[in-house]
Amino acid sequence: MSADTDSGPDVMGLDRTTVTGWGRTAPTAARLIRPRTYEEAAAAVRDCGARGGIPRGLGRAYGDAAQNAGGSVLDMTGLDRVHAIDADGGTVLCDAGVSLHRLMEVLLPLGWFVPVTPGTRYVTVGGAIGADIHGKNHHVSGSFARHVLALELLTADGGIHTVIPGTPLFEATAGGMGLTGVILTATIRLQPVESSLMSVDTERAADLDDLMARLAATDHRYRYSVAWIDLLARGAATGRAVLTRGDHAPLDALPARLRRNPLAFRTARLPSAPGVLPEGLLTRTTVGLFNELWYRKAPRARTGQLQRISAFFHPLDGVPHWNRVYGRGGFVQYQFVVGYGQEDALRRIVRRISERRCPSFLAVLKRFGESDPGWLSFPVPGWTLALDIPAGLPGLGAFLDELDEEVAAVGGRVYLAKDARLRPELLAAMYPRLDDFRALRAELDPHGVFVSDLARRLHL
Repeated sequence: MSADTDSGPDVMGLDRTTVTGWGRTAPTAARLIRPRTYEEAAAAVRDCGARGGIPRGLGRAYGDAAQNAGGSVLDMTGLDRVHAIDADGGTVLCDAGVSLHRLMEVLLPLGWFVPVTPGTRYVTVGGAIGADIHGKNHHVSGSFARHVLALELLTADGGIHTVIPGTPLFEATAGGMGLTGVILTATIRLQPVESSLMSVDTERAADLDDLMARLAATDHRYRYSVAWIDLLARGAATGRAVLTRGDHAPLDALPARLRRNPLAFRTARLPSAPGVLPEGLLTRTTVGLFNELWYRKAPRARTGQLQRISAFFHPLDGVPHWNRVYGRGGFVQYQFVVGYGQEDALRRIVRRISERRCPSFLAVLKRFGESDPGWLSFPVPGWTLALDIPAGLPGLGAFLDELDEEVAAVGGRVYLAKDARLRPELLAAMYPRLDDFRALRAELDPHGVFVSDLARRLHL
């Protein structure tokens, strides 16, 4: 899932650290352990102490999933080797601490791409499996764990197990938020590509119904599809959006100058967001102005634009520490999914967010395909909406509690990798395999070696 941390050195590989999620809310103090070998990782698990430990990657879980108040946090980014690449068969074996960014650097020149990427490439393979991340291609490719052929898992008893799909331990680990053990390595099936560019179609949708109709009618034509949605627009414009869809550009779609090095992986980097920003910078007025400009500048319809992979998938990665733009109070990212046939629930929720005037300029709507096997995996067939909201917005907690209840009432769920405040009594309604997860975890880890702030809050 590196952390927003405030640490001081302790002893060999240990820091005393204040740890937060990417949303920078609810910081807690823990002992940070940075193993560099599998043996050190096993020793760290044995030495977690009474408050247990939780593995952590690059700190991009938005909430408290990779925090452990008073206990240990295992920073797995020191285990970052790419062990083997099958350039003919399209697989890679790597450590769990390898980032998707590093995989792209290594794999793209060979004509391969990661099978699933979220909105940032700065997540580790272990974090991608633990959160069972999804991307713009879920309607085609499913979530990340669907492409994992095998993984090695360090469990609470110190044993290392080879875990394969179709087994209970794999299904508990995929989306299990690090609570079944420490992922050490993974073998991943890759996506073949002819270039490092994307062919992108962009169009505007006038309102939410227009947007949903366009997505439902045309998603099957594209590998990747996502819509930015204006959640401050009201009236007839409620849910207006900019729809972006694309696929990996084939070699014959490139101009001659780009065919000379079609698989080059290029990224852009802008100045970092300041460490301290004035409070109240993101108001309804400023975000409303941004949303209006963003919508108006988008083309009504444009096809075949060539974009770098980094621009299409990860535009915010070009601004290091962009999460600081929300100020000291941080932000909540709220993501939920409701099933197909529950479009009225989606309309009601979007209308409520719009009427409440939540100042969100990072809001996206996507369609999910088939469910994934992980017992706590988030995606189910349906509509998923994600939005960022300043944490200090008055009455935000009560408002999101109401949305949780509405989502749960129609069989939907919230995404645990982004959650920072869900009430535990709603969890079972959202995740029907919760009891199976708890039972396997109790059998595998009877003394509670693996634990996190998220696990304590939700009684996982």
